[in-house]
Amino acid sequence: MTTVPSAQFLANKKKKQFLDLPAPPGYVAGVGRGATGFTTRSDIGPARDDTDITDDRHAHPMKKKNKDDDADEEDEDLNEANYDEFSGYGGSLFSKDPYDKDDAEADAIYAAVDNRLDEKRKDYRENRLRKELEKFRQERPKIQQQFSDLKRKLDVVSDIEWKAIPDVGDARNRKQRLAKQDQYTPVPDKVLARAAEQSGMAAAVDAREQKFGGLETPLGLATPDLDLRKVGEARNTLMGMRLSQVSDSVSGQTVIDPKGYLTDLQSMIPTFGADIQDIKKARLLLKSVRETNPNHPPAWIASARLEEVTGKVQAARNIIQNGCEVCPKSEDLWLEASRLQPPELAKSVIAQAVQNIPNSVRIWVKAADLETEPKAKKRVYRKALEQIPNSVRLWKEAVELEDPDDARILLARAVECCPSSTELWLALARLETYENAKKVVNKARENIPTDRQIWIAAAKLEESQGNVHMVDKIIDRSLRSLQANMVEINRELWLKEAVEAENSGSILTAQAIVRAVIGHGVEEEDQKHTWKADAESFTAQGAYECARAVYAHALSVMPNKKSLWEAAADLERNHGTREAVETILEKAVAHCPRVERLWLMLAKSKWLAGDVSASRLTLSRAFQANPNSEEIWLAAVKLESENNEDQRARVLLQKARTSAPTPRVVMKSAKLEWALGDYNRALEIIAEGLKAYADLTNADSTDLKSRAKLWMMKGQLMESLKKIPEAREAYSEGTKKCPTSLVLWMLSARLEEKQGNPTRARAILETARLRNPKKAELWLEAIRAELRAGNRDIAMVQMSKALQEIPDSGILWADAIFMENRPQRKTKSVDALKRCEHDPHVLLAVSKLFWAERRVAKAREWFSRTVRLDPDLGDAWAYFYKFEEQYGTEEEKAQVMRKCVETEPRHGEKWCAIAKDMKNFRRKTKTILEMVADSLETPS
Repeated sequence: MTTVPSAQFLANKKKKQFLDLPAPPGYVAGVGRGATGFTTRSDIGPARDDTDITDDRHAHPMKKKNKDDDADEEDEDLNEANYDEFSGYGGSLFSKDPYDKDDAEADAIYAAVDNRLDEKRKDYRENRLRKELEKFRQERPKIQQQFSDLKRKLDVVSDIEWKAIPDVGDARNRKQRLAKQDQYTPVPDKVLARAAEQSGMAAAVDAREQKFGGLETPLGLATPDLDLRKVGEARNTLMGMRLSQVSDSVSGQTVIDPKGYLTDLQSMIPTFGADIQDIKKARLLLKSVRETNPNHPPAWIASARLEEVTGKVQAARNIIQNGCEVCPKSEDLWLEASRLQPPELAKSVIAQAVQNIPNSVRIWVKAADLETEPKAKKRVYRKALEQIPNSVRLWKEAVELEDPDDARILLARAVECCPSSTELWLALARLETYENAKKVVNKARENIPTDRQIWIAAAKLEESQGNVHMVDKIIDRSLRSLQANMVEINRELWLKEAVEAENSGSILTAQAIVRAVIGHGVEEEDQKHTWKADAESFTAQGAYECARAVYAHALSVMPNKKSLWEAAADLERNHGTREAVETILEKAVAHCPRVERLWLMLAKSKWLAGDVSASRLTLSRAFQANPNSEEIWLAAVKLESENNEDQRARVLLQKARTSAPTPRVVMKSAKLEWALGDYNRALEIIAEGLKAYADLTNADSTDLKSRAKLWMMKGQLMESLKKIPEAREAYSEGTKKCPTSLVLWMLSARLEEKQGNPTRARAILETARLRNPKKAELWLEAIRAELRAGNRDIAMVQMSKALQEIPDSGILWADAIFMENRPQRKTKSVDALKRCEHDPHVLLAVSKLFWAERRVAKAREWFSRTVRLDPDLGDAWAYFYKFEEQYGTEEEKAQVMRKCVETEPRHGEKWCAIAKDMKNFRRKTKTILEMVADSLETPS
């Protein structure tokens, strides 16, 4: 049951309780009880005791009641349905607006502060916006601003010029428009008749009008026929009149053609490519510079050139003329003025310049250049020399115009006026006879004792007369004289003089200079490296005589350095004659008889010259100097074998196996017997070698390779004799004895693959990879085996694994490129180049890729890069030669052949497969290259 509250209770509720009333003015809580600790300075005000009662000035203002507040209090809902035990009546603690008068006062204060600050910043903000707008207008001016200067000139345009302005959209030339007007296309008669019926007037009254008397229309009115064509013409005429009235600006006369206006202005824009506003700014700046400092010639020159660039040549001439009047002593101004003037007026300008600056060499030279006749030029130079007799340039220009006899006279006078000019002395010496030239050179040395060129000229003079013994003396005296005159001997400059002397044909002088200064300032421990570097530098510059002089001096100082002898022999072999090569090598073997390579180079040179007996004699001398030398034994065997002296070669190898028994000698002996067809004897020699060299614990890499080759030869011999079990046993035993020989593992796997055992071949290659991890050759063999078996997917997976294990293998990347489909090959080649940028196999693959795409120039460039990077790679030469056979000329093909023969490549998968075939035992490099190229397939 609900209890209704009484009226007394409601009256008490409306009445404010005492605790709810506002505090009286100046009230401080707790002051009466002595609670002074709660009083602050803001409570009691300044200069007050804490026990004093505050006055009304510091009291808070009483809050005035508002009618709206009373209405709100009266309207307060006191129903029990609106009562909550926690939040009371109203249902929310925050139902009333918390915004009071203090907040309003604070907002007003802040607003006033913001307005004040905004007024202070207003000027700054407006100035900044104005500057930004001006800058924007300067960078991107309006159309009317760009053409403002051109618009002002429109008042001088005549009526004829206005009429000559072409219409917009009719930019074709007159011939094209007339041709278009003259074109005529015949129209069928039916079309013409139908058009006449539609646009013409009726010639007779319609029959219906005759019948009904012209009352056929609904209203009974007669409708006359209309000529629609004339109506359209009248409408066009009226529209044209209205447009003409709009375009007229002065009493109906047209002053602007609206169609051709912009077209004509576009044709008036200068073609110098700069902005008009920039030109105006530059013109104003230069004008300011001229007015500020009128005696500054560059300002006048810059102003004139600005006007010249903009096409105002006359304005440029006027400016430069004013500059000459203000600065009459400036050479640059007068020269610029003569350049701007036409040829007929330039002479008068230069004449004024000569009057103002009579001692200017440049102006006199310009005056001579303006003359066209040689006599006039000579006359100008003579007048110039009267004014400036000590000018070397004027003397040189004048001498060049004279014949030898007159030039000699002028030079005699020139050296008197300019005794410190080396060029004039040397020019006079060249024109004189030998005796007079010696006198001239001696006088030049007296006048200029610190110039090396005079001494070098004296040495060249003696060489030209055949006085060879005087050349070295003069160069040596020159060094002593220059050092006595406190001149520093610059080694680099003297070596440059040697190169110039050789280029001019003075070989002896160049060599004398090299001999004199090559050791100057070089420490003893650095002599070898420094002199080799000097010789290589001379060779790169084409100064081969200077390089020979360097090697000759170096070998005289260090005759026991084999590298110097080899370098000197290489120089003669590449840039000299065979006789010079053999002379150098004869001296080399005399000083270094224990160096086998020098003997071999000498024997090969005589053999290539066709002198086999001399080559044999050289090798016999080498045997005496180097007994039991493996290299010399094998060289002698090769000499006899290449010359079809098989019995001699066998005897030499028998002696070598007795005197110098090495695995390599045994391998060469077996190879010779195999090539000659004696398989049993070859197998006997191989068996003896394998038995003798079964244990090579401390052997070097060459012996280990030779023993592995013995096992390979045994397996291949058995395979060629169709003895498959013996071949399999040989390969198996070889892989056990030589587990690091990759070729043995691959031969064993290929044998099983040929016999139809692909699983066994995979097992062999897997074992090989376990014994020799990270070997790209084994991975590549396994991938190719899968491709030969038709398992492309397995091959792709193995290629991915191989590239993960060996990411920098060029042979893997080269095959990976062509394993991809054609669209993906280019991307694969880019990845390969990133990984192996300088690998010849990758470069060869990219070359083949360009070849397949028919990009001939690119392919030739990449083939050249490949053979330069690795000239020993025979496959690259073979592909290059086949490419030139398809796309190159006979000269390009012959050039590839010649370079390949010179380098004699020995490596390459396809190259070795043919070159090491016993059928091609005595084939030359040229034949091998042709055979390999024929066996290759064109990339696709």
